[in-house]
Amino acid sequence: MTFKDKRIILTGAAGGIGEALARQLAAEGARLALADLSADRLEPVAEACRELGSEVLEIPTDVTDREQCRALITGTVKSWGGIDILLSNAGVSMRARFEDVTDISFFERLMAVNYFGALYCTYYALPYLKESRGRIVVVTSSSGKVGAPMHSGYAASKHALHGFFDSLRTELVRTGVRITLVAPLHVKTGIRLHRFQADGSHPSVDPYDDSKSDAITPVRAARIIIRAARKDKREVIMNLELKAAVKLRPFIPGIVDYFARKKVGLT
Repeated sequence: MTFKDKRIILTGAAGGIGEALARQLAAEGARLALADLSADRLEPVAEACRELGSEVLEIPTDVTDREQCRALITGTVKSWGGIDILLSNAGVSMRARFEDVTDISFFERLMAVNYFGALYCTYYALPYLKESRGRIVVVTSSSGKVGAPMHSGYAASKHALHGFFDSLRTELVRTGVRITLVAPLHVKTGIRLHRFQADGSHPSVDPYDDSKSDAITPVRAARIIIRAARKDKREVIMNLELKAAVKLRPFIPGIVDYFARKKVGLT
């Protein structure tokens, strides 16, 4: 697959993996409808993509709002006549023991952004994707494959993504619409500064030193996602450690759970 002149909607485009995806797709000549909650952060990404030769629409969007998702889709179709790829990347995270949570409302926000945001955009984009025999690409998470301690609400939202899109794929088998799910493990992004803590607040500093971890860069993650779409993959798990956990958990669940706890300092 070539992405030149493909009409692509990308959510969560203002930073991290989304920004890296936008730049790489722009370099390939894609037409990009960039969506993000932050209009201020979206603007410089859009400008960088235009400098790379891409035709760009900036559409500030709160993916938790159905009407804004509808406007994202209809605005793109009005400008370009259709959609070839919907790339759902918007997401938020958390880090807290469930028993320590004092503001349970942020669990609703996790589900609203991570699951319903992708669902709403898919719902409104699907008729146009069927017309173009296009593709849905969803950036999920390792937590969507193996539940992670301290991430219960986040894992639930990502498991919901896998369940929904695996089911939808079976319904669309004769329509020509393909679905690719990509599950990263550790990526050096700013998402951890926006994750929810037990009281619903966000951390002021990131306590993790990515230079001493196996985290990959957003640029590397974006390359993997684009390659997965190009090669028509159903599902891609980025990290060998996660691949091993997924394969081994049915046979040695206690050991896999132990290493999952150790990874977050709960031994």
